[in-house]
Amino acid sequence: GNANLSSFKEAEKYLTAKIAQISDPFSSILGETKIIKTAISYAKLVAVKDTTVLLRGESGTGKELFARAIHNASYRRTAPFIPVNCGNFPEDLLESELFGYEKGAFTGASTTGKIGLFEAANQGTIFLDEVADLPLHLQGKLLRVLQEKKIRKIGGISENAIDVRLILATNRKLENMIQDKTFREE
Repeated sequence: GNANLSSFKEAEKYLTAKIAQISDPFSSILGETKIIKTAISYAKLVAVKDTTVLLRGESGTGKELFARAIHNASYRRTAPFIPVNCGNFPEDLLESELFGYEKGAFTGASTTGKIGLFEAANQGTIFLDEVADLPLHLQGKLLRVLQEKKIRKIGGISENAIDVRLILATNRKLENMIQDKTFREE
């Protein structure tokens, strides 16, 4: 009797909350301040546009939560969302992780080659956190992805077309880095 009714009401409450969360990907972002509400409003506006997004904010402010919500509110939501923390990879490894490599491209390379994270995110979204940590030569390759929608694997001759949305994040002042010539203005 009552135990089943209580369980049913709890299940119904749980499912109602889950449905609300699915219908509003931004529901996982908590906060009642005007700044948070404004940021969520802007994020909802850009989510439906297929454009590159730059998220700026201090460490621990939820930039990845915003990136996931933007992806989940976009038409790309059924495709992969691949987060990459650019600061966690050594420079030489980061390039092969992002762009992949052809077989035998370098000592220790797989004999079959490897797809990169950009290819793995095809049709979806790649989230590059700490993008300010990218070395200048990788910034140039990233610019090629943004402008031409193409990548070239390490050791590759041809370029491969990709359809991927980029969401970038940083906690650093890019304007100062541009002035210091440690981040490309483009």
